[in-house]
Amino acid sequence: QNVTKYVLMGSSSNFGNMFSMAGAALFLPFLPMLPIQILLNNLLYDVSEIAIPFDDVDQEATAGPVRWDVKLIEKFMLVFGPVSSIFDFLTFYVLLHYFHAPEAEFHTGWFVESLATQTLVVFLIRTRRVPFFRSRPSLPLAITSIACAASSRHAATAADQGARTAQSRRPPSARAGRTLRDRTERTGARHSRPISV
Repeated sequence: QNVTKYVLMGSSSNFGNMFSMAGAALFLPFLPMLPIQILLNNLLYDVSEIAIPFDDVDQEATAGPVRWDVKLIEKFMLVFGPVSSIFDFLTFYVLLHYFHAPEAEFHTGWFVESLATQTLVVFLIRTRRVPFFRSRPSLPLAITSIACAASSRHAATAADQGARTAQSRRPPSARAGRTLRDRTERTGARHSRPISV
C-alpha cells in the first residue's frame, strides 16, 4: 500500500508539472521555472516522501491480498495530473495579473505553490478515509512533508540567486556571444521573408 501511495503521487505530480510547463511556455516570455529550481523541487519532494514506508496503513487496506493495479495508476495520473495543473494555472494568473510578478518572483511563486501542493497532497492520497480525523499520518511523514513545504520559499530564492550568480560569473566573451546570438535570432525572425523562386 505504501509503495502504491508513492507511485500514485510521483506519476501524477510529474505529469501535472509537465502539463503546466508546456502550457506556460505558450504565453510566457521566459521559463516558468529555472532548470536548477526544477531539480531542487524534485529533490525536496523526494526527501519529503522518504517517510512513506513508515506511514500507517488503514486496517481495511490490509484485510486481504493487494494486487498491483497498473490501470488504476494510469487513470489516476491522467486525471489527477491535469487537476493539479488547474492550481498551477490559477497561480500563474494571480502572479501575473494581481502581483505583476517579474521573472524572479514568478519563479519563486510557482516553486512554492508547486512544492507545497505536491508534498501536502499526500495526506489526501494516503487514505480513503477522512484525512486527519479518521486516518492520521505517521509522525515521520507529517514532519518531512510539512518541513519540506515550509522551506520551499527559501529554497526557491536560493536556487534563483545561485543561478544568476553563476550566470554573472561566466566569461564576458561567453555572455556577449549569447546576447549577440539571441538578438540575431530575434531580428532574423522578425525580418525573414519567404523567397520565391
